[in-house]
Amino acid sequence: MKLKLGLPKGSLENATIDLFRRAGFQITTSSRSYFPAIDDPEIECMMIRAQEMARYVEDGVLDAGLTGHDWVLENDADVVTVADLIYSKQSFGKVRWVLAVPESSPVQSVKDLEGKIVATELVGATRRYLEKHGVKAKVEFSWGATEVKPPYLADAIVEVTETGSSLRANKLRIVEVVMESNTQLVANRQAWEDPWKRRKLEDMRLLLEGAINALGKVGLMLNVHRDQLQTVLAVLPALKNPTVSPLSDGEWLAVNTILDESTVRTIIPRLKEAGAQGIVEYPLNKIVM
Repeated sequence: MKLKLGLPKGSLENATIDLFRRAGFQITTSSRSYFPAIDDPEIECMMIRAQEMARYVEDGVLDAGLTGHDWVLENDADVVTVADLIYSKQSFGKVRWVLAVPESSPVQSVKDLEGKIVATELVGATRRYLEKHGVKAKVEFSWGATEVKPPYLADAIVEVTETGSSLRANKLRIVEVVMESNTQLVANRQAWEDPWKRRKLEDMRLLLEGAINALGKVGLMLNVHRDQLQTVLAVLPALKNPTVSPLSDGEWLAVNTILDESTVRTIIPRLKEAGAQGIVEYPLNKIVM
């Protein structure tokens, strides 16, 4: 038996393959093939655009796939959400679909779009958003380069952004946030009811979430004399309480903890001053809670 897994082709592709690598799966892609190799003989992969993934999972062409929550809603897909995986192509966080207009536009809220034209790739969700606010506007599908369409081809756009830099570069300002989205591992309902496939997906969820938990974290090991332990511990901000273990010399202790990688360059000199010795920093692939 094999689990048919869809991986997102396009902007999320590299981040997804790197996440799977951290989780322990080696995926090898080829520009000529939509069927990447994976070092798990029980999984069969296929590259699919995230926009279409939920539909193929719902129809059973795929047992499971990774796609954005936004595209699950856009396709109104009846699928099982196995895991929320908070990563994206740049920031490993959530993305926002925003309503944006030219800087010079008089539009101050969604209410000001009555009778206007809105361009977006997220047509269904945008129409529902306008309906919720009682606004009648024409929503046009955009095939790409949506930021350049206002003011000549559209009055406003609904576009996805992580940092807002592309919008600012095109002299657009954000009026409102339409929705937030993140990547999800979703499953076909029949596949989820299959005990073997569910177990496979639950194991995958555990490993992927562990890999996400480890992003931006490093491990730190050090030795310290008993008399200086409290001074050293006062320097350490820990994920949980550090692990303290006795060494063969009863007067010395080993301390093991997890830190944000961005803080290590500040903390290591302070640890040395506090009496720590044999300080070792090491990378982490997974933190399983």
